[in-house]
Amino acid sequence: MALADTSGEGRASALRSFSVKAAKLILSVAVTFFGLLLVTFLIGRVVPVDPVLAVVGDRASQSTYDKVFIELGLDKPLWEQFLIYLQKMLSGSFGESLLTKKPIAEDIARVFPATLELASVAIIIGTLIGIPAGVLAAVRQGGLADQVVRVLGLVGYSAPIFWLGLIGLLVFYASLGWVAGPGRIDIAYEYSVTRQTGLLLIDTAMQGQWAAFRNVFSHIILPASLLGYFSMAYISRMTRSFMLQELSQEYVVTARVKGVPEWRIIWLHALRNAAVPLITVVALSYANLLEGSVLTETVFAWPGLGQYLTNSLQNADMNAVLGCTLIIGAIFVGLNLFSDLLYSLLDPRVRRGR
Repeated sequence: MALADTSGEGRASALRSFSVKAAKLILSVAVTFFGLLLVTFLIGRVVPVDPVLAVVGDRASQSTYDKVFIELGLDKPLWEQFLIYLQKMLSGSFGESLLTKKPIAEDIARVFPATLELASVAIIIGTLIGIPAGVLAAVRQGGLADQVVRVLGLVGYSAPIFWLGLIGLLVFYASLGWVAGPGRIDIAYEYSVTRQTGLLLIDTAMQGQWAAFRNVFSHIILPASLLGYFSMAYISRMTRSFMLQELSQEYVVTARVKGVPEWRIIWLHALRNAAVPLITVVALSYANLLEGSVLTETVFAWPGLGQYLTNSLQNADMNAVLGCTLIIGAIFVGLNLFSDLLYSLLDPRVRRGR
C-alpha cells in the first residue's frame, strides 16, 4: 500500500512538474509573439512612408486623402490602432497588398514554398558538408585540414552572397553551361507540373516528370549551393568548437586507454555528445536561410519570400512588408522552440533541470 502511495505521489509530482513547464513554455511563446507584433506595429508607424499616399497616390485630393486616412484608422489613438492591428494579425488577416491587390496571406502562401525549398536544399548541403568538415578540423587541429576548413569558413563569412551569386552565374551558367539560369523552372515545364505541395522537386518526382525534375534541380542547385556554403561556414566552425571541447573530456581519455578504436571515439561518442548543441546551430542556420536569402533570390530571380519582400519595399507596400516580417519572426520563434524541445529530448540533464 505504501509503495502504491509512493508511486501515486511520484506520478502526481511528475504531472505537476510537466504542467508547470508547459505553462512556462506557453507563456514564453505568448510574450514573444506579443513583442513581435508590437515591434512590427511600431515599424509600420516610424518608417518614412505615408500609408495613405501609398493607397491613393500623390495626386489625390485632400478629401480623398482624409477619407482613406479615417478608413485606415489612423485618426484613432495609437493604443487603439495597436489593438485593431493585434486583432487582425491574430485572425490571420494581414490586409491586402497594394502591389498585387490580393490578400497578403494568399501572396505569402504562394511564394513561401519556393523559399522553403531553396532553404531546405541549402541546409542539407551545409549540414552534410559542414559537420564532417568541422569534425575533421577538430581531429586534425593545427594541421593542413584544419587550416583549409578554417579558411573556407572565413571566405564563406566574408564574401558577399550577391557577389558569389553573380560570379556563379557567370562561370557555371554563362560560360560552362553546367546549370540553368535565373528562375525556378523553364517556361517549357512551367504549366505541365501540377502544384500540389508547392515544392517543385517533390511535385515533379511525385508526378514522375523526370525531365521537369532535372530542370528544377538544375535551377536550384547553384543558389542552394551558395546558401549551403554560407551555412556550412557557420556549422563547420561550431562543430569544430564543440568537438574540441568533447575530445578534451575525461571519457575520451578513458576510452583511448581502454583501446577503443579512434573512429568509434570520434564518431560514436564525441560527435554524439556534440550533436546536442549542434541542433540549435543547425536550426538557427535554417531560420537564417529562410529569412536571409533576399539577395540570393534577387540575383537568381527566385520567386520566393525574399523577392516578394524586396518588391514590396520598393513599392512602399508596408502591409506586405509587415506581414513578411511577422512570418519571418514566427519562423525564428518556431524553430527555436523546436530545437529546445529536441534538445531536451536528447539530453537527459535538460529534462532533469540541471
